[in-house]
Amino acid sequence: MRVVFAPDSFKGTIDAVGAAAALIEGWAAVRNGDELVSMPQADGGEGTLDVLAACSADSTWSSVRGVWGPDGRPVDARWLMLDNGRAVIELAESSGIAMMESLDALAATTRGLGEVIRGCGSDRISVALGGSASTDGGLGVLRALGVRVLDESGQDVPEGGAGLVAARSVDASGLEGVPSDIELLTDTRAVLFGPDGAAHVFGPQKGASAADVEVLDEALKHWAGLLADAGLPADPSMPGTGAAGGVAFGLCALGARVSGGAERVSELTGLSAAVPTADLVVTGEGMFDRTSLTGKLVGHVVQMCSDASVPVAVVAGAVDSDVEVRTVSLTDLAGSGEAAMADPRRWLIDAGRRLAHEVR
Repeated sequence: MRVVFAPDSFKGTIDAVGAAAALIEGWAAVRNGDELVSMPQADGGEGTLDVLAACSADSTWSSVRGVWGPDGRPVDARWLMLDNGRAVIELAESSGIAMMESLDALAATTRGLGEVIRGCGSDRISVALGGSASTDGGLGVLRALGVRVLDESGQDVPEGGAGLVAARSVDASGLEGVPSDIELLTDTRAVLFGPDGAAHVFGPQKGASAADVEVLDEALKHWAGLLADAGLPADPSMPGTGAAGGVAFGLCALGARVSGGAERVSELTGLSAAVPTADLVVTGEGMFDRTSLTGKLVGHVVQMCSDASVPVAVVAGAVDSDVEVRTVSLTDLAGSGEAAMADPRRWLIDAGRRLAHEVR
């Protein structure tokens, strides 16, 4: 058999690369003559660089040192050059919420992401947008690329969402170093502002109070107008422009396009091409339920398998679904959710064994 292992990460317990390795170890202990292919996946958020590196032997790691972190402290940010000449940048490497010592919804910035875009030197880039600490509409990114954002006195505004609040004009005359091909990887449908916008949907998890959310939402709306006035128009109602606190919108104003994260990562890793040649595909995530089949990575993998008439199995930390898909629950194997989360690798190995026994 040719079995492709394409799990997502099991959030907070094991990454996608580790999950695929554990499943393969378990399967090989039972059926060591099968062709076992590791193709861990991501949805365009955190972990995207690692899965692309794992699936591309000829990719090359690089880094931009000392970029502006989300709270102003310098950080070193990795990026990946694929063998096709496309650079992949992960926002979380330079501007991620995990880097914040304490959340600051109004001050956190994406300036470091812009510095990585400029520093990588590639004219073709994909930007994975998950894990943002800020709601700055891409102000920081644009500033790093030469755009000036000015207050009512003609002075440069502060970093972050506070800068959006203070902004009264945009000077794009110094804009430089913008790649001609910018692809944004995200699976969120959030728009820039409004009830389904960046501030309302994601602001609270970044430390925004109810009052902060309203202020940021209005500032994002104003920001769209300022960029249009400066000759950098984008459609704030386009799904996905609210990704990463509106960074997607700011980059769309520079000509970027939004791509479905899970779908595009499956292409870049080779999974899309591998599925039709497989006898079985094994995917997985932390929690599998009906929502997994609508817009989530595992749902995308299941749909690809259905379209190609290839059997698929889902391994999940917990399963709450009556969908007609073969499933293995780590919670059931371990006896409790707590036990499964305490040692996910052990139970993923066990799940691999279980699946291999089932096909004997």
